[in-house]
Amino acid sequence: MTHSLDRRRFLGASVAGAALLSGASFGADDKKPKLKKAVKFDMIKIKGGIQEKFELIKKLGFLGVEMNSPANIDKDEAVKARDKTGIAIHGVIDSVHWNKTHRLSSPDEKDRERGLKALLGALDDAKVYGADTVLLVPGVAREGVSYDQCWERSSAEVKKAIPSAEKLGVRIAIEVVWNDFLTKPEQLVEYVDQFKSPWVGAYFDCSKMVKYGVKSGDWIRKLGKRMLKFDFKGYSKTKMWVPIGEGDEDWPDVLKALAEVGYNGWATAEVGSGDEKWLKDVAERMNKILEL
Repeated sequence: MTHSLDRRRFLGASVAGAALLSGASFGADDKKPKLKKAVKFDMIKIKGGIQEKFELIKKLGFLGVEMNSPANIDKDEAVKARDKTGIAIHGVIDSVHWNKTHRLSSPDEKDRERGLKALLGALDDAKVYGADTVLLVPGVAREGVSYDQCWERSSAEVKKAIPSAEKLGVRIAIEVVWNDFLTKPEQLVEYVDQFKSPWVGAYFDCSKMVKYGVKSGDWIRKLGKRMLKFDFKGYSKTKMWVPIGEGDEDWPDVLKALAEVGYNGWATAEVGSGDEKWLKDVAERMNKILEL
């Protein structure tokens, strides 16, 4: 009896320790996730260098940024600014994946080669910045490209990048946008799972998915541990893009779903760019929703 009790205590301690290491949180008492606010770097429109921009968002309560790749900035300057301010560069965006000449779903082999090269470059940049994800829109299922073709072509290219992702310690985060591809949570789950790799996950946009009729909270519940990051904005079915908090998102359910799947990580604003006043408003809107 004592042996069984000790064993249960040991196993419980092991699970708790694993949860702490992974950043996950378990327990019925946890009613909301522990989230860190971030912005896309291009949202910061003030004069000055990268350090001044990082200092501004830090003052406003943001803890991190996502950078574009490729981008016309000094990566060494960005790393120094990161170290001096404590602002984390948590992710990198493959910013050319949407271009017709770089789509991994393109019927043109040279386009796919350019797209793969850009993805590999974004993974390299993420390593330099200390980021742990690269956001990737895998393809577009229209303009002469069928859903099945988009799946097959993009999957083949992503597979080629997995060894580099593993070597660099950076995950490829597949994002769903309005690209007529992976428009249901089950499809995104199947797409991610086909790779059978911890180095491929999902980047979820809570607002864009309002258009497809499935509640964002239900997307999150089905994605579960596959969800690596998520974007934060405002979308209305009647008005389109609106300020954060004025859209049709069911934010209480989103937060509940995040807690249910044990997500404790980044919440990154993806809205228009602006000055300090604009960014302060973004921060306050996020705080209100997140109850920070």
